[in-house]
Amino acid sequence: MSYLSIEFGLVFIVFFAIYWAFRLLPKLQNTLLLLSSYLIVASYSLQFAVILFIYTCAIYFFSVMIATSKRYAKCWLILGLSAAIINLALFKYFDFFRYELQSLLNYLNLSILLPVITVLIPIGISFYTFHSVSYLVSIKKKELSVAKFWDFALFLSFFPSIIAGPINRAKTFLPQIAVSQPREVLEPYRAFTLIMLAVLKVYCLGGLINENWVTPVFSNPLEYSTLDLLVGLYAYAMQIYLNFSGYTDLVTGIALLLGFRLPINFNFPYLAFNLREFWDRWHISLSHWIRDYIYIPLGGSRRGFIRTQINVMCAMLLSGLWHGAGINFIIWGACHGVGIVVLNVLDRYTGRGWITQRSPIIARFITWHYICFTWLFFYCESLPDALDYLTALSQNFLIDSHYTEAFLSICVIFLVYPLCKNIPNWCTLQLSRTNRGFLPIIFIFILWLTIYFAPSGVPNFIYANF
Repeated sequence: MSYLSIEFGLVFIVFFAIYWAFRLLPKLQNTLLLLSSYLIVASYSLQFAVILFIYTCAIYFFSVMIATSKRYAKCWLILGLSAAIINLALFKYFDFFRYELQSLLNYLNLSILLPVITVLIPIGISFYTFHSVSYLVSIKKKELSVAKFWDFALFLSFFPSIIAGPINRAKTFLPQIAVSQPREVLEPYRAFTLIMLAVLKVYCLGGLINENWVTPVFSNPLEYSTLDLLVGLYAYAMQIYLNFSGYTDLVTGIALLLGFRLPINFNFPYLAFNLREFWDRWHISLSHWIRDYIYIPLGGSRRGFIRTQINVMCAMLLSGLWHGAGINFIIWGACHGVGIVVLNVLDRYTGRGWITQRSPIIARFITWHYICFTWLFFYCESLPDALDYLTALSQNFLIDSHYTEAFLSICVIFLVYPLCKNIPNWCTLQLSRTNRGFLPIIFIFILWLTIYFAPSGVPNFIYANF
């Protein structure tokens, strides 16, 4: 069930009323949240809910052993992290590595046939794996005591964030579950604004961009001019941002209405002046997770300049692999790793922010185009598809353009984008000055406009696939 569907909206209204009817009983509210979360997971597949519960039991066992075994706590942590990684690798990467390993065996003329097993990827497995890692590490560092089992089960399955994030840290989210005082709706006007922005971003703007520019160009790039192919890249960069940030806005708004705060996941990433800043603004919960649980444990920047660059490449390659079991995602991660390494080298020999200090617009222009280039590998399902696109991009100068007006429009959007920075806060302020009785009317009007202008069908959340 899509969170943007009418069905989900109606069910959530009923759930919202029941949930707040037990405002004085937060433990009962937790039970309602846990049941609803498992029902949503089971709506994709009952097996997914069973896998999640078994996984929850296993990780909880390891957390108890870490907390109670003073001498062997590190060993239990390693076992717990290994179990989490093996579980993720089995369900998400088995088919990919089986195919690659079988190709290697065939190349070496070894008559070994690996078994063919159809493995379905459980919904949200990447996100609840990362949640569990943060929990185990927090237990080992004594940042948390062992949670009650059902509180921990809700932490892993919390329905607003299980499908496509953001990634919650145990030390900040579990205390929100284990409250004894009555909860309250948090920042209702901001929640309302975020939900409206999500509907506009994902349903309308993202859908229109995908239908008019992304799908036509990427479906047959050899037929389009270089200018059109640039429009396709720019359009996909906008679509994935609108889709993912829109989803984050939606679930953040839903969480606020339920009395929970989710971490900030986006901060106008296309205003970044370099790749490092981009990753401080894009999918922030993931980039910070990779920093804290991969990059820093590898040594971070503490072991010399060359080792730092190796750590950066390892972190970005793992980031690419996390997004999907495919060579295209590995290349995407490698492109970002190489880009950051080159930036670090330039900073070392020319001074930090050399280009930005001299021309911020050029720095942002270069960063934007490099990011758009990397999105090509993110979108294409295979390397040959990406190479076809690059070939056409470098050769189709003489073909007549179909999207000249679109190209000029995107140029204008790029220039005025910084002015949009305060739109969410401005909308929240205006709504706070509006009579509450008019809010449903405003909501219905915006929803009607969105449905009227948006393409038919309910759009998918791109990051739900990861």
